Amino acid sequence: MMEFIGNWFRRHFSDPQLVILALLLIIGSVLIIILGEMLAPVLASVVLAYLLEGLVGFLERRRIPRLVAVLSVFFTFMIFLLFLLLGLFPLLWQQVVQLFQQLPSMISWSQRELMRLPERYPDFISAQQVIDLINVLRSELGSLGQRILSLSVASVRGLISILVYIFLMPLLIFFFLKDKYRLVQWFTGFLPDNRSLVTEVWREVDQQIGNYIRGKFWEILIVWTASYLTFAILGLQFAILISFFVGLSVLIPYIGAIVMVLPVASISYFQWGLCSHFVYVVAAYVVIQILDGNVLVTLLFSEVVNLHPIAIIVAVLVFGGIWGFWGVFFAIPLATLVQAVLKAWSQSRRLETDDEM
Repeated sequence: MMEFIGNWFRRHFSDPQLVILALLLIIGSVLIIILGEMLAPVLASVVLAYLLEGLVGFLERRRIPRLVAVLSVFFTFMIFLLFLLLGLFPLLWQQVVQLFQQLPSMISWSQRELMRLPERYPDFISAQQVIDLINVLRSELGSLGQRILSLSVASVRGLISILVYIFLMPLLIFFFLKDKYRLVQWFTGFLPDNRSLVTEVWREVDQQIGNYIRGKFWEILIVWTASYLTFAILGLQFAILISFFVGLSVLIPYIGAIVMVLPVASISYFQWGLCSHFVYVVAAYVVIQILDGNVLVTLLFSEVVNLHPIAIIVAVLVFGGIWGFWGVFFAIPLATLVQAVLKAWSQSRRLETDDEM
């Protein structure tokens, strides 16, 4: 058995560049798993720096010095961030408070509707089943309240984390943009000279990650805006809050769109009941998701490597289970990384086979 494993290893990892690539992937994965929580501000800053690098590159191609381009893009980003913190998030918080204020009446109304089910469908559901379901829902709501209370107790720690993010991340973003080439040169100084395979994989993945992050930003913004305008025109309550989460749901391909159907349908049903307004809201949400998946994604991610929907869902489940939110966010770029590594590996094996022949 050991001889078989040794022969397999020598056959597939005889190229030193493959060994270097494998070691870099293993070391990077271990560091993120162990230090991921502590490095969260750094990871978030890298994401935002990737987002802003497209604008910096656009200005550089117009023969603007990089430092001037970085300063212009950075201060524009800070103004946009202040607009979010001081203008938009207070409106979101106001609607969150209104939602919690109406939550008891929503629960009571839902209980009354559930108790009517045995009268309407006596052959399919009994009164005892409805009572058991209500008890389960009460238990879940109680546990949810306890979790919210525990979060409020830990609010001091959360406040400190928010302050760290607010003051530390802008500095990190600025230096990631300003010293991009110096940081890349410093990192590559630790790698062997013979690293053409690693360089090839990195160039492909670097382009894919940059395109993906910038594309996701615009997708979130467009879906959020379109959802808000649609829900506001239709008169749906909590339009800003619901559209905000609809926009964020595009971070999780396919799964996010399915999950958000429940809150959209629940709030519209609570507001109007089963009538034409309810149908209009749900139909509008479905249309937005269809346009997003078939038109917007095609336009924004035309330069990103195409992956099969099964591969995307598997990547979301696997990387999300390993790295949580960041694994979900980077599921497609990480799947692209895996695809690039496998492609480079197969090409290296093919070249070795051709040389042997």
